[in-house]
Amino acid sequence: MTGNVGGFEDPSAEVLGEAAAAFGLLASAARLHLMWALSQGESDVTHLAARVGGALPAVSQHLAKLKLAGLVNCRREGRRQVYYVGDPDVVTVVRVMVGQLTARSQHALAPVRELRGTGG
Repeated sequence: MTGNVGGFEDPSAEVLGEAAAAFGLLASAARLHLMWALSQGESDVTHLAARVGGALPAVSQHLAKLKLAGLVNCRREGRRQVYYVGDPDVVTVVRVMVGQLTARSQHALAPVRELRGTGG
């Protein structure tokens, strides 16, 4: 059963379930970091592991889960797999959320910086 409030119809239970599953995948700080890194450009697993500070097998497992969900894709280049964003809209959500939290944390720290005399 869907409702209509303010001109917007409620999404179906199936759509809400898919959204919850995607958010569940992104609830991992490691997977969120991988999505952030891939939003900056494609990369292979070795470079991603170095960037996010994770062990290669763990990063590979995270990428496999993100790939199954359609959030990332990959292609083979010689002996290596190159990963890239599979859903640009998810990147938008990640960038907005991380950007908001970064701005909020910097704003919260501004008085402390001023007291220490370090400025912004």
